[in-house]
Amino acid sequence: MIYSKRRSSFLFPAILFVMFTSSVFAQNINIKNNEQTKKMVFGNQKMSITLDYNGRANISLMVINGEQVLDTTEGIYSFIKTKSARYSTLHLSANPTIKVTGNNITLNGIIYGDKAVTINETWLFTLTADKIQFDVYRTMSKAIIAEQVAMPVFIFNSINTWEGAYQGYGGLAWFYLFNKKQDTYGVHTNSSQFWNSKTGKGLSVVVTAPEKEVAMNYTRTATDRLAYSIAVLPKKMLPRFDSGTQRRRYIRDTTDVWAPVTIGAGTGKQTITLTYFDFNEQYGRGKFVGINGKQASAVLNTIARIGVIDKQHFGGNSWRTPYGPICLHEQYIAQMGLAINDQTYLKGYQQCLDFYRDNAIGADGRVWPRWAYSNEDAMPGKFTDKGFYEAQWGYLLDSNPDIVTNVSELYDQTGDISWVKTHQQSCEKALDWIIKRDGNHNGLVEMMTDSMQQKRGSDWIDIIWASYENAFVNAKLYHALVLWANIEKQLGNIAKEKQYNAFAKKLKSNFNKDTTEGGFWDKENKCYVHWRDKNGSIHGRNMVIPVNFMAIAYGICDDAARTKTILDTIETQMQNEHLFFWPLCMTTYAKGEGNDWQFPFPAYENGDIFLSWGELGVKAYAAYKPELAVKYVKNVLAQYAKDGLAFQRYGRVKQDGLGDDILSGNSLSIVGLYQAIYGINPLYNRFYLNPHITNELAGTQVRYHYRNQPLVIDLAMNSYSVSNKQFKITDKSDFSFFCVKNDLAYFNGNSDNVALKIATQSNLMIDIKSWNQDLYSWTQSCQDMVSKKLVYTINQLNPNRFYSISINNKLYQKIKSNGNGTLVFNYKTSKDADEIVVAGK
Repeated sequence: MIYSKRRSSFLFPAILFVMFTSSVFAQNINIKNNEQTKKMVFGNQKMSITLDYNGRANISLMVINGEQVLDTTEGIYSFIKTKSARYSTLHLSANPTIKVTGNNITLNGIIYGDKAVTINETWLFTLTADKIQFDVYRTMSKAIIAEQVAMPVFIFNSINTWEGAYQGYGGLAWFYLFNKKQDTYGVHTNSSQFWNSKTGKGLSVVVTAPEKEVAMNYTRTATDRLAYSIAVLPKKMLPRFDSGTQRRRYIRDTTDVWAPVTIGAGTGKQTITLTYFDFNEQYGRGKFVGINGKQASAVLNTIARIGVIDKQHFGGNSWRTPYGPICLHEQYIAQMGLAINDQTYLKGYQQCLDFYRDNAIGADGRVWPRWAYSNEDAMPGKFTDKGFYEAQWGYLLDSNPDIVTNVSELYDQTGDISWVKTHQQSCEKALDWIIKRDGNHNGLVEMMTDSMQQKRGSDWIDIIWASYENAFVNAKLYHALVLWANIEKQLGNIAKEKQYNAFAKKLKSNFNKDTTEGGFWDKENKCYVHWRDKNGSIHGRNMVIPVNFMAIAYGICDDAARTKTILDTIETQMQNEHLFFWPLCMTTYAKGEGNDWQFPFPAYENGDIFLSWGELGVKAYAAYKPELAVKYVKNVLAQYAKDGLAFQRYGRVKQDGLGDDILSGNSLSIVGLYQAIYGINPLYNRFYLNPHITNELAGTQVRYHYRNQPLVIDLAMNSYSVSNKQFKITDKSDFSFFCVKNDLAYFNGNSDNVALKIATQSNLMIDIKSWNQDLYSWTQSCQDMVSKKLVYTINQLNPNRFYSISINNKLYQKIKSNGNGTLVFNYKTSKDADEIVVAGK
């Protein structure tokens, strides 16, 4: 390190050059102090800060990669508000003193307060080539009750400086939704990543305060600036509002989102780390062909995350929704993580599901279906002190299978078997509770009501009076059983695996029977019905979209002719009505089958367009006619370009945005694009690629993070590739990829068993040509200049059988597989491409 200092009449610059041996060039750290104006400018190549210490202590300027982002009057400062006073570092009792030591800057004597309380702070800044660390030491002369705390607050120069701020648990403060002055949103997190996709700039703020609780809030000020406040306290801050429930995170017309809190006397410390990041580099998704990639990315970067209300509170309704409900009877919250593709979301949802496991599942296994800011939507007396409740519309039984589905699909994305094991007992309880509701032992579980005359809902479509045997709930149960049975197998509970598979098989069989035989298939209307009452009457014969899409997408309907009939019938009517997206049902429910104000058709859940079922529709069509799946994805993106999708639903008649709620499920068709069309399916032990692309999408290249490993997925017609920095696999059909250090694994099709493993230190590309019984072949090439050893392991062969190995049309070796059908051989790479063929005799 080299330190230099040059004196002039009033300017004392100190310039530090930090040399990193791993870098080929120097990264500059600059420190310049103006003693006359009492302002110090310091920073690195990406960030520059101006510290003002003239009768105040505040950061008045912050330049992020060339852009000044702070309000110059206030900037960044500390403040505390009580009922009778307001204290801040903008007004000090005396000038603080500043000292530079190497790459450290210390501001001492930041004293503010009044006769009632004295607050003394010291600010220490530590500069590195890519970070600015901001330590705050604070001493309170006595304990006080604070109405508002900001230690510190950042006043950004406009509500539009940043598009949003990602939270440490994967949520999003989206400033587009702060459409009124004084709108305020509070969360429990220790980090915020502010970003702007138009400028590509990002600012990461991470707070470290061991054994302390951190809360943050965001406000659109009266002058249309963005105020971002940090509070570090011994106890968790509670929301102020909602008639004693203290759960509301988003408020309007006021800024005091948090309840009053006691700040104790004594000394404390917190560390704030500021880092610049390139938004496009960190969150870029690759090259989209045939699809507007900027729009698809924007939907996943914003809409998909807004159902994350706070740490431990993930759902589908936005934090901005008036009463802030979370529907635990939504099976797609984990699935959205697949396309959001951010480790913080996955980790945050793990913590959320832990919270639900411990607080939302009763001793008997019943899963509370909802959580909200207040109790206004609850059945009388049917709620908990944590905010979970039974909805006033009826016992919504799909919460039981849905929590199991979300645990299962999140586990597939993380591969964290120790975590999923902590949910084994609770998931079994949830499944066993609902399985016991099969009172007549026909494999179809019954609801809490026997007849629509009781006027109570039983599923997500909560004001349609689905009763007794409900196809909607049973389809979800089938999906959950199939997923969880596989996890039971991995956890070694074979008895439970067999039990759940057996029930799923029986459910599927009876689900597919004609309504005249006790099933849900309506021969006359060529669709699956919504439900049957206990008296045998059939209801919801109006092509209910989620029921029919789930039947196809979840594999309940495996009759190709039946699938074709359903999907063709829906598409014909979609074209006749010129609808941009699938509605909840194609024709009207019968009178009496739903809440009275659902009639005449179309109205709300009787015929309006809810985008939350888009992934299921995309998946159903992707395997049948992928061009139709792509069409509706593009329709949603076109709608996003018009209105941002910031609605609960769209009207059937005008196709206009309606409803106070904003649903993260509006992103689900883009999730379907990722999962069903691009074929991206992270699984517990492999990355499974199963595309259904069209010619117009050929050439798409998706950047994807799998288990913190960056992958590139290349998609051409009948040629699909997955690669990381060392390995690449190409195949003409579906396959799986997995890599650990120098071991590459190839899985053929959707098998969960490794077909081919190659151990090597080389950079290796393989292209699968054939993989079937008795003939396995691939071409390979290495980029290394020096030949290196490759060790091949081929599994799932015929046991105890001889195989010939040919390389470049020459016999290389004859070898016998072992009793498990495995053979192992070695080969040393060459500079040229090699063709390897393994053939049985």
